[in-house]
Amino acid sequence: MPQSLFSLAMLVLSGALITSPAWAEEAADQGSNPHEEVVSPHAVENEAALAKLPRQELTPKLLYQFLLAEIAGARGNVNLSVGAYLDLARTTRDPRIAKRAAEIAMYSRQPDAALEAARIWVETDGEAPQARQMLAGLLLGAQRPEEAAVHLSKMLSLDNTADGLLRISRLIARFSDKTTALQLVDQLTAPYENRAEAQFTRAQAAVNAGEDARALAAIERAQALKPDWDQAVLFKAQLQQRNSSKQAMDTLRRFLVDHPKAREVRFAYARSLVGDKRYEEARREFATLLEESGNDPDALYALALLSMQVNDFVTAESHFKRLLEQGLGDPNPPHYYLGQITENTKRLDEAIQWYGKVTSGEQFLQSRLRIAILQAQQGRLEEGRATLQQTAVEKNSLSQSERVVLLIAEAQLLSDAGRNDAAMELLDNKLAAQPDQPELLYEAAMMAEKLGRPDILERNLRKLIQLKPDHAHAYNALGYSLADRGERLDDAQRLIEKALELAPDDPFILDSKGWLLYRRGDQKNASDFLAKALSIRADPEIAAHLGEVLWSMGRRDEALKTWNEAAKAYPANAALTATIKKFVP
Repeated sequence: MPQSLFSLAMLVLSGALITSPAWAEEAADQGSNPHEEVVSPHAVENEAALAKLPRQELTPKLLYQFLLAEIAGARGNVNLSVGAYLDLARTTRDPRIAKRAAEIAMYSRQPDAALEAARIWVETDGEAPQARQMLAGLLLGAQRPEEAAVHLSKMLSLDNTADGLLRISRLIARFSDKTTALQLVDQLTAPYENRAEAQFTRAQAAVNAGEDARALAAIERAQALKPDWDQAVLFKAQLQQRNSSKQAMDTLRRFLVDHPKAREVRFAYARSLVGDKRYEEARREFATLLEESGNDPDALYALALLSMQVNDFVTAESHFKRLLEQGLGDPNPPHYYLGQITENTKRLDEAIQWYGKVTSGEQFLQSRLRIAILQAQQGRLEEGRATLQQTAVEKNSLSQSERVVLLIAEAQLLSDAGRNDAAMELLDNKLAAQPDQPELLYEAAMMAEKLGRPDILERNLRKLIQLKPDHAHAYNALGYSLADRGERLDDAQRLIEKALELAPDDPFILDSKGWLLYRRGDQKNASDFLAKALSIRADPEIAAHLGEVLWSMGRRDEALKTWNEAAKAYPANAALTATIKKFVP
């Protein structure tokens, strides 16, 4: 007896389609798997809907095609599956089969087959928005915007609500020719230009086409049509941010005056304040967000970080602990920041405990380094070294470069303890196994300088330059070493100028250039380079150099001021202390 072909076929196949592991695993990587959509044998279909479907006898040939299509797909033979389903769609003219054929063809990246199947789907069920959307998307992908426009226009006639207009916007945004896409959007939204969503769509298309002025005009009209719409003001602020962060912030701030409960806008305003380094104002905004929500983890986290930024460690500690108590998000970053807070407030044992709770993530390695440094500062050098060594052994996921970082950190612990020979031995042993490792070559060169071995320093840095001709700090370190000793100043100048060419705003290279000029007797230009370096980075050794040059120029008050300010921030810096004692006994 004749019946719905699709219903009977799906009833027959539903049990067989449940197990298709290879296909399902591929879908997890590639996207939605159409073979996972199985019609339940217990589904009750609407009789009116059934009446619109073609009814024909389920012949052995048609049943074979169904089985062939599904089993081929389940076994990963997507080409055979697409071909079989497309033949079925042509034969049966059933919209559901056409839909399935189109989905499988898209899933298997066969746009021509998908386009043919989507056409059949639209021809057999032209009122289905999904059918028009798929066909329009495929036509846009095939660079056929005029044909796509017919179906997009029909989609809007079926659904010109806010969602419908924004859906069209997202679909057209994928079209590669952004100028044509803008023209298409203008054409399609012309009947709806008094709708805020239509203007929003035009603004998006204009931005994508690089026409910011048109985008701004469109989004401002959208705002006028729908003054309470937070998405419009966010879009406008994002557009203004390209030219003026102040304008963008003013737009967000004015909106919040009239709409104080607009959370997304307040979040955007708070973030823009952070970007402008107005941390206290940003704190107030995040505090408002937290007060309104009571438990927003994003606001709480931001407030904690900002409190750290302004050195309000008491508040920051309270917020991070609250995050942990509530179990909100990844606990590793709060553990790390609590380690920083307790370290900054001189509670070193607590800091070690918090750092020790960091078990993974981007802060893991830094946490282990801080533990080792704090242990060494407490007079437990061997414990600090053991921490670094155990981390390298126990953490299998560490990369080779991360293991090198741990070894260099151990060498630095030894050096800080006055054991430069042991540090050099450690680095040399590792270099014997990895003679071309750039970081090891550089660190061993710096350690050789501390030991008064300029020959080893130059040998390692020359090799590093051969391996990495763009390593600015290798050129700089060798050039500075020569300049500081007053040797081969022409060679030193070539090296430092090469370093500046590679990194023109690096404060340490600017410092080297200033020091070289000082060695060559050019005090005026030396002071200019050193002042610029210090303005970029308040480093005690740069301050020591600038003070010495100023002193030699007779500008002793300026020199003393430079040294005193640096000494307040870095009272234990040996190079700065030695320079000051040299001129001010």
